[in-house]
Amino acid sequence: MQNNVDTLVLGLGAMGSAAIYQLAKRGHRVLGIDQFSPPHDYGSSHGETRIIRQAIGEGEQYVPLVLRAYELWREIEREAGTELLIITGGLVLESQQSQTMMHGQRNFLAQTTECARRFNIRHEILEPQEIRKRYPQFAVANEFGYFEYETGYLRPELCIQAQLHLAERRGAKLQTNEKVLTIKPHGSNKGVSVTTDRAVYVADKLIIAAGSWVSQFLESSHARHFKVYRQVMFWFRIRDDLRSQFLPGEFPIFIWIFENARENFFYGFPSLDGETIKIASEQYDRVTAPAQVNRQISDDEKQAMHKNYVLGRLPAITTTCAEAVSCLYTTTPDSNFVIDFYPGHPQVVIASPCSGHGFKHSAAIGEVLAQLVIDGQSKIDISRFGIGRFDA
Repeated sequence: MQNNVDTLVLGLGAMGSAAIYQLAKRGHRVLGIDQFSPPHDYGSSHGETRIIRQAIGEGEQYVPLVLRAYELWREIEREAGTELLIITGGLVLESQQSQTMMHGQRNFLAQTTECARRFNIRHEILEPQEIRKRYPQFAVANEFGYFEYETGYLRPELCIQAQLHLAERRGAKLQTNEKVLTIKPHGSNKGVSVTTDRAVYVADKLIIAAGSWVSQFLESSHARHFKVYRQVMFWFRIRDDLRSQFLPGEFPIFIWIFENARENFFYGFPSLDGETIKIASEQYDRVTAPAQVNRQISDDEKQAMHKNYVLGRLPAITTTCAEAVSCLYTTTPDSNFVIDFYPGHPQVVIASPCSGHGFKHSAAIGEVLAQLVIDGQSKIDISRFGIGRFDA
């Protein structure tokens, strides 16, 4: 039996690393446990880049989170001495006739634009001819564009690494390559025991930030709300004579939404290496689990990505896929977050099933989690992220 701590954080990926850093900042006695050695490439927080944007088409309830996250990422950068957030500008492309669903929302471009207006976020609306003039890299047809000046990308591995390092500097203890086997809350708000393959720990509070492994620590009535899907990120080569057009400053982050029953949107980034661009879509055909997922990317998958998404839209991108990496999304029925106390166990907080759009918010979610643990409530309204909504 290990010494008691104020809070134990289970999982040290995007949400867990942010939570342990924020708790350590407040002088909390905090222990973090991860079955791997983060940052790692087994979950949802790897692959070089993640988009960060201010106007959130998934819903205005996310905007206070992301605006606070921008502030926190800059604070973390200063404290760590590491560049984590790079502003490039971002373009959302969608036909005005589109009824495509993205992260649980129709009319994503219109929703994004309305958020920008409501929260006074600097942006432009571009007609098709203006998109062609400004960004000839895109072969648009009748798509309109929402351009946001402060959109950029985060470096996910560096973000996690920086927060874990800063947490340790402030006294947090990290146990990596240690697998949690069971959690046992002690009655109502009387602490919790966590058994690993090495030891048993006792804590006053527990944050479950286990990402795609979250369900194994929940009762079946709650675990059934979370499904895991395999996703793939691709790096395709740029035509040699056009590489300069895809460098940061010349090419924006983009989200391109179009009408198709299956392949309905994809997104991408400026080139970080001057030779390739990273692009990805999302698939929700087959539910998987971390222990069962196929992490190999077939040639057929690479060819299908180019044929179904790139061809006819990004003519300067070749069919040569230089690299492809799988990752995992943990989704909810409505594609929104879960940040809430575990029903019946107020000493346990559930966080991190973020339906594929959470990393940008993670610095702020870490702060929210610290406030829930210490103060019992958060300054930012998270009422729409309660787990009870699925049983209402």
